[in-house]
Amino acid sequence: MDLSSKLRILSDAAKYDVSCASSGSRRAATPGGLGNTASCGICHSYTPDGRCISLLKILLTNYCVYDCVFCVNRASSDIERARFSPEEVVKLTLDFYRRNYIEGLFLSSGIIQSPDYTMEQLIAVARTLRTEHRFGGYIHLKAIAGCSPALLRVAGLWADRLSANIELPNQGDLDRLAPEKKLVHIEGTMSEIRTAADEAKAERKQSRKAARYAPAGQSTQLVVGATPSTDAQILLTSSRLYSNYELKRVYYSAFSPFPRADARLPLQAPPLVREHRLYQADWLMRFYGFRADELTTPDAPNLDAELDPKMHWALRHREFFPVDVNHGSREALLRVPGLGYRTVSRILGIRRYHRLTLDDLRRLRVPVRRLKPFLITADFNPDALKVDRQDLTTSVALPAQQLTLFDSAAAFTGEL
Repeated sequence: MDLSSKLRILSDAAKYDVSCASSGSRRAATPGGLGNTASCGICHSYTPDGRCISLLKILLTNYCVYDCVFCVNRASSDIERARFSPEEVVKLTLDFYRRNYIEGLFLSSGIIQSPDYTMEQLIAVARTLRTEHRFGGYIHLKAIAGCSPALLRVAGLWADRLSANIELPNQGDLDRLAPEKKLVHIEGTMSEIRTAADEAKAERKQSRKAARYAPAGQSTQLVVGATPSTDAQILLTSSRLYSNYELKRVYYSAFSPFPRADARLPLQAPPLVREHRLYQADWLMRFYGFRADELTTPDAPNLDAELDPKMHWALRHREFFPVDVNHGSREALLRVPGLGYRTVSRILGIRRYHRLTLDDLRRLRVPVRRLKPFLITADFNPDALKVDRQDLTTSVALPAQQLTLFDSAAAFTGEL
């Protein structure tokens, strides 16, 4: 099979892996070398079918010894198969980079022979690019769960980021759809990466000449909608991974049905808004101080499709509001629907010099109309308002079931 045919098959097979992070690492160009990496990340462009092309995103092979039901590349699938050699991947990466088609490499693979053998092949690509061709561009390698810790330590020396995909939120789901995979092995791989990164950081404090280890950190991916697991279970898993292994990102991928799929899989893809809400909730956990168990309830374990998670939390906790913009803590202000992280930082700086009014908030370009029911300013207090229920229905157009969550003030849907 020629190289272009392999590229067609293996680039298409890689589109289901969404954890192609491309930021957080800085690597300067070396004299006589090729390319560099900026910490701000790569500006992505897309092909007509939606695939990202700023990174050469491919599989080393779509052969796999595992038979994960949700994966189109599973062992029992009858898809067209192909396999690159490490040398072919190196050639493609250099050719595309020199033509300015790409700014880095995202390399994953099906499992061939064993986790150790597969990881060795991925490392061979990165090592060759870095040492023989002095390639300074971005490299993201898939960390094969269950491979030797020694191989993971080598991989992090050549790659900017590593990612071990957990795929499903609990062992019960894995037993159902991916029985060869064990949560303890996947999390063990994450733990080894974190340990190696911590050791490298400690060594660099002693000597700036010490090698960096996966400077852009590690990430993972969760498939959404392939099993009955709720958003609450998914968010609890993500929160635990962030806490235990210091992941940079958890990526959420809505399950995509494919032809001749197993009967255990759903026939319909989950609504894309579910994936969107999970990303919003994930952002709230990482930057806004929310706990995973705050974003859903036992009676409603899935995130609301009509309201963003921050607004939905605010509607369930009317006793928390209004928050005084001139005296409230950073943590309290971050829970106000419509106030973002940067805006809160600006508010905290401004109020050191004078008391903020509604006009001050307008100058900060925040959605004042949406904020008014949740904030007290120097010239406004929503507790003094008595809004007619009919006016609320006609002017705000919130779902009728949400109106019961109000006491006396109007509420408006808003952004994080």
